Amino acid sequence: MKKEILIVDAYNMIGNWPDLNRLKLSNRLEEARDTLLAILSEYRKYMNIEIIVVFDAMFVPGMSKKYDQYGLEVVWTGQDQTADEYIEALTKEKQTRFTQVTVATSDQAEQWTVFSAGALRIPATELLTNVNRTKKEVHTQAVKYADLGKVRRSPWNDGQLSQLEKLRENLEDEHHPNER
Repeated sequence: MKKEILIVDAYNMIGNWPDLNRLKLSNRLEEARDTLLAILSEYRKYMNIEIIVVFDAMFVPGMSKKYDQYGLEVVWTGQDQTADEYIEALTKEKQTRFTQVTVATSDQAEQWTVFSAGALRIPATELLTNVNRTKKEVHTQAVKYADLGKVRRSPWNDGQLSQLEKLRENLEDEHHPNER
């Protein structure tokens, strides 16, 4: 099984995800960045993949650094390097027969460049759809396990629970005969 790496063009996601774009347009870019990282961190945990988030220095001049935050590798490109250039070089470095790189961007030229290096590509809207679907799956699983926990802690077996349900229905019928 190949190791999976998702490389995210951060400002492309911020510009294409409606909630993040609203934050950006209302001069809350730092909040949009933090929200993106928090969302991707949760996604990473569920998908069990490595995620590298690349921010272009065009919005933060003179800042070139790499650090881990929320279990993600966060990269700020140098002032003279675009996120696209960094992503292209990183894709060529990381894409091997043992590692499958996927690049999240809606930039068509960038998609073709990384595809020619053997990487997969995913548009911003599709990644958002995957993130939202994953959130729903996590919620569904959490509810399922919570319900199982309630049943396990119950002193009643299935037959007894069934009898109690019938008694409850009979009592409802007696107290509200016109509703049925």
